[in-house]
Amino acid sequence: MDHADHVALLRPAVMPGGVWADIGAGTGAFTLALADLLGPDGRIVAVDRDAGPRVAAVAAVAARFPDGPLDLPILDGVVAANSLHFVPRDRQGAVVRALAGHVRPGGTFVVVEYDVDRGNPWVPHPFSAATWESLAADAGLVDVRRIGRVPSRFLSAIYSAAGRRPETHIDRLRAGAQRGRSGPPPDGSRRGQAVCSETRGLVPCY
Repeated sequence: MDHADHVALLRPAVMPGGVWADIGAGTGAFTLALADLLGPDGRIVAVDRDAGPRVAAVAAVAARFPDGPLDLPILDGVVAANSLHFVPRDRQGAVVRALAGHVRPGGTFVVVEYDVDRGNPWVPHPFSAATWESLAADAGLVDVRRIGRVPSRFLSAIYSAAGRRPETHIDRLRAGAQRGRSGPPPDGSRRGQAVCSETRGLVPCY
């Protein structure tokens, strides 16, 4: 895949602006695609165990997905691209539920994954689009849909899918009130500029 493929896999679910997280960001291929789609008014928190040349955010943890809670802001969306297959099968549901808990009501959860249920030493625990629909439903996500697919020489194909955290009427009222009270970012930076203040091992950026 190239950058255009990465962007195409995310595009149907990502609107400009907002605060998103790229979970298991690696070298930042999907972080860059997300940045293109969010534009100058967006912010991304990229989380991984290793610093990469294009990733300005690192979770200071020993494993790709820590057992404890991540220190994340309330998010408009989450992307987990080719990262959840490193989570053992019996933990994937709990990890998806935990990540979804960081997304605001009405926010979006996007997964990019190999469309198979049997892996190999390099992709140990992939899950097909059909299996993702069950994982997403168990995590309380709604409007789950497949949004993209590209061929893969490695494991047949890679798909992207999106789900949404349910939103009540009260959630919508609260969101409207919060927007009415919103002002400059608390760190004093201008929107669209890089924000690289370290917080408990995470560096919100871009």
